Amino acid sequence: MHARRYQLGMIGLGVMGRNLLLNMADHGVTVAGYDKDPDRVGALVREAGDRPIGGLKNLTEFLTALRVPRIVMMLVPAGPVVDSVIRDLLPHLASGDLIVDGGNSFFRDTDLRTKMLAAKGIGFLGVGVSGGEHGARHGPSMMPGGSQDAYARVKPIFEAVAAHAGGEPCVAYLGAGSAGHYVKMVHNGIEYGLMELIAEAYDLMKRGFGLTDDELHAVFARWNQAELSAYLIEITADIFVTQDARTGKRLVDVILDEAKQKGTGMWTSQAAMEIHRPAPTIDMAVAARDLSSLEPERVAASHILIGPDPAIRSDRTAFLARLEGALYAAMVLTFAQGMAMLTQASRTYDYGLNLETVATIWRGGCIIRAALLEKIRTAYRARADLPNLLVDPVLAREVTARAQDLRTVVSQGAVAGIPTPAFAASLAYLDGYRSAWLPANLIQAQRDYFGAHTYERVDAKGVFHTEWSRA
Repeated sequence: MHARRYQLGMIGLGVMGRNLLLNMADHGVTVAGYDKDPDRVGALVREAGDRPIGGLKNLTEFLTALRVPRIVMMLVPAGPVVDSVIRDLLPHLASGDLIVDGGNSFFRDTDLRTKMLAAKGIGFLGVGVSGGEHGARHGPSMMPGGSQDAYARVKPIFEAVAAHAGGEPCVAYLGAGSAGHYVKMVHNGIEYGLMELIAEAYDLMKRGFGLTDDELHAVFARWNQAELSAYLIEITADIFVTQDARTGKRLVDVILDEAKQKGTGMWTSQAAMEIHRPAPTIDMAVAARDLSSLEPERVAASHILIGPDPAIRSDRTAFLARLEGALYAAMVLTFAQGMAMLTQASRTYDYGLNLETVATIWRGGCIIRAALLEKIRTAYRARADLPNLLVDPVLAREVTARAQDLRTVVSQGAVAGIPTPAFAASLAYLDGYRSAWLPANLIQAQRDYFGAHTYERVDAKGVFHTEWSRA
């Protein structure tokens, strides 16, 4: 009874896949779902009610139920699982069919899959999907990359289900090949950076001034009403007033201080190094999560490595004002690193990215949505070839005006022995980027001394080498 009925089929009925399928059905799209776990299929059928959704427990029946040429979307864990699903699909697909990978796949894997499937006449789109469970159900930000013809087939569906900001859908074609998954990777790297900055601000207030959870809630709630307005700030305010059903305590206080990760932040750091674009705030956010995982070592070291009293000896009200400014500046700096990385990646991998479009689709639905993105969008609208957000006149003034806030926060954190790696990396990036001269000449001299790697001169063109031990 399902034959050729459904416009799109979803493989993977976990939280994201099921909710995105329900979202599509609510917008009038006829959809079918398949999962190797029959319980997930059953749960979808029960939740579907009278929506135009079919739940299939057999892959052949699932594919038979789709309109031809087929559109098959996957929302499964990145890595070998994606390749396994593709292998299962291939014997049943025909030229003209389209596979959409909506997971957090590594961009190089997406390039390989695109090439392999194109040889068989099968289209492939790599689509970053951000917004978590709520976003999938009620409107995510979606970042598609691949061929424009392939995207045209799913564009009406994606625009219907995506979040909207300022009356515009938070989805747009981004570029060729793995552009979508690359943009999603950088999105997640920025997310790592912002989360670490917020965590460091929390630490400075909690250990530095002894703020209670209620006071922390009030600070973040107030910040969310001003220039720091952002999804991550909003949920942080909520977290501090959420009670643990088991103990009655605030839930945040009974959560172990070990931050997990799925690898996208690490990919961003590695990918940035490959194209020689520094992303130090993201790097330190990844390192901070790694350090948090060393909990037994940290506990043991805390009894051996004695440091200063973490109390911050300054006026609380004045410091919190500085911290607000520092956090805003560091958020701009984190976005600047990510967008500069996308600028270079677009050239390196021939993506053809439009960064105004990227900022536009990040304004709603996604985890890093923030009021700041409207200014970022405006910056790229004014100058599409902007090399770095820090040279946009508006953002440059805002960061410069708050640079002393960053210096105060980093220095007082250091005096109190409270680590601020992301704040410190953001400040170092700012100071490095604004420096007309850097001490890299000494590094070049050292490289030439021990390895004859040569150097260039400021007073003559060409490549030079010195026999340093005889100079």
